[in-house]
Amino acid sequence: MLKIVFATGNLNKVREVTQILESFKIDVEHVNLMLTEIQSNRLEEIAKASALEAADRVSKPVIVEDSGLFIKSLNGFPGPFSSYVQKTIGNEGILKLMRGIDDREASFKSVVAYCNGKRKALSFTGEVRGKISYEEEGKVWGFDPIFIPDQKGGETYAEMGPVEKSRISHRRRALEKFAKWYLKS
Repeated sequence: MLKIVFATGNLNKVREVTQILESFKIDVEHVNLMLTEIQSNRLEEIAKASALEAADRVSKPVIVEDSGLFIKSLNGFPGPFSSYVQKTIGNEGILKLMRGIDDREASFKSVVAYCNGKRKALSFTGEVRGKISYEEEGKVWGFDPIFIPDQKGGETYAEMGPVEKSRISHRRRALEKFAKWYLKS
């Protein structure tokens, strides 16, 4: 079984990433690192910079994951600032910003960045289109209670439960691309 180091301080992501990569016969070694998050409007740049830092610190090939919720009517906000927005105004704050807005189109994007320590990082992107709900539905972490993916009949990620969400998520799509490449490299 192949192994990869996953650097994150988010235990929810660890569970999700481990489950997804196990289906590809890739074992995940979690390293709890607080990484510097550069300020950028591009998830790819943020993830690649974090992967380079993580590889330097653990001296092994490593992956990191960064994701964002992009709301069309808010010009892509919160986008790459999703973690900060979740910590400060949370789902209730997003729903307040969306009051009176009919266009609820949004997408969830995930970027998995890989670095083997050679000062170059590769990135793999996954995206799920959907919409923002009018109220929180289900209780889980992050924006899951307010994001309704297009391919599901009106359920938020939170209402689906972790197994169903993991089967269709933006994170799965990015990790599948990474896993297929990693198994060939």
